[in-house]
Amino acid sequence: MDGHFVPNLVMGAPILTSVTKAIPDAYMDCHMMVAEPEKWIKDIAAAGGKSYTFHIEATKQPFEVVKQIRAAGMKAAVAINPGTPASEISDELGNAVDMILVMTVWPGFGGQKFIAECMPKVVELRSRFPSLDIEVDGGVGPKTIQPCADAGANVIVAGTAVFGAEKPDEVISFLRKTCEVAQEKILKERTAKSAA
Repeated sequence: MDGHFVPNLVMGAPILTSVTKAIPDAYMDCHMMVAEPEKWIKDIAAAGGKSYTFHIEATKQPFEVVKQIRAAGMKAAVAINPGTPASEISDELGNAVDMILVMTVWPGFGGQKFIAECMPKVVELRSRFPSLDIEVDGGVGPKTIQPCADAGANVIVAGTAVFGAEKPDEVISFLRKTCEVAQEKILKERTAKSAA
């Protein structure tokens, strides 16, 4: 978060470097809510970033951003805000990235209310990209995980739900199990359609 794309500031490459040194095996998935995503790629890669998610709304050259992310040795992902239709992710772009993130709150602040109206985007993207990781972020927790999982999300961000829980390990386990069960169901349905 750079204070431009979203109104607040959050940790950047220096903190990422410190975390990477302290926990060298951690997978650092970096969601960049920034106005110029190409500006930060090299710093994030040098700091230990493994995956770099940029917002489609923040660039006019998404393929160039993907190219730079890959050249820096990271996985590339693209995010869309609640007001952005799934059609903004072209088939070509969807096939060029490792993951698509559907924001289920407006980016910038934790603890916001889940926007259920974003679920049709997840359904559409899962249908168009059956093998791609589809992530949801924002307001996801035990009460909202089922529609996310049923829509086809297989990667979730659940900050407030986990860090605000009395028993975070139980919340994580519940969220993970819900997604796994839904993914098995989606795979069976896809296999049945292919066989028909």
